[in-house]
Amino acid sequence: MADKKWPDCAKNLKGVILDMCGVLYDAGEGDGVAIPGSVEAVRKLRTSDLQLRFCTNETQASREKFVAKLGRLGYDISVSEVFSPAPAVVAVLKERGLRPHLLVHDGVLPEFDTVDKSNPNCVVIGDAAEAFTYKNMNDAFNVLTWQKKPLLISMGQGKYYKETDGLKLDVGAYTKALEYATDSKAEVIGKPSPMFYQTVLTDMKLHSHEGLMIGDDLVSDVGGAQNCGMLGVQVRTGKYRPSDENHPTVKADGTVDNLAQAVDMILSQRC
Repeated sequence: MADKKWPDCAKNLKGVILDMCGVLYDAGEGDGVAIPGSVEAVRKLRTSDLQLRFCTNETQASREKFVAKLGRLGYDISVSEVFSPAPAVVAVLKERGLRPHLLVHDGVLPEFDTVDKSNPNCVVIGDAAEAFTYKNMNDAFNVLTWQKKPLLISMGQGKYYKETDGLKLDVGAYTKALEYATDSKAEVIGKPSPMFYQTVLTDMKLHSHEGLMIGDDLVSDVGGAQNCGMLGVQVRTGKYRPSDENHPTVKADGTVDNLAQAVDMILSQRC
């Protein structure tokens, strides 16, 4: 997919989508810490002619609480600009008449307040963190095994993410365990699903070739965006590893040290 020279491709952009954890901030105790230069980079994008949206697989808090946390780190972001899996999952559940068993973090439970959860006929899994106990995994397993066609909905499929004290297993690892145990394949709502990215593009009223995704996850952020027809740029912050630049199947359209550098390169092409 990396057939457009970076950063010359920035001349034709109309919108930028930013990943959040690993690009804007590193998670950790309290609110985490803003990545140096990223607050100012977001401000620069806001003063440009580019549309700006934020696309995250964050499933440990409601969007309102998540945005409030980022505000305390210095970011000026509105809830309507943030696209996360939980609201998208709720829409799917209501549309299909599904009643979920939730294996999610307590912080995101309010997103599901309007959903019928009695007599569950599917499982929704998110980044439940410490709630990924044997009992909770086994409860989800049992709900799935009682269904003729087990339906597992995963809010993203990340392998791991970075906190200030190191790397943490993400929802994808636990999703794979339930897939294996139930001989099923999860339906992913969140990155890297093309449908999820298309929702953001539709909100901006843009065609895919007019958008650019910037993230720290080569597969979910860059590869997912590229599969939707967008450009994908990886930052060397967050979960980035040098081996990403030699990945056998996904190659970023560009690799930069951080968001600040990416934004400066984009804007320099638009003068």
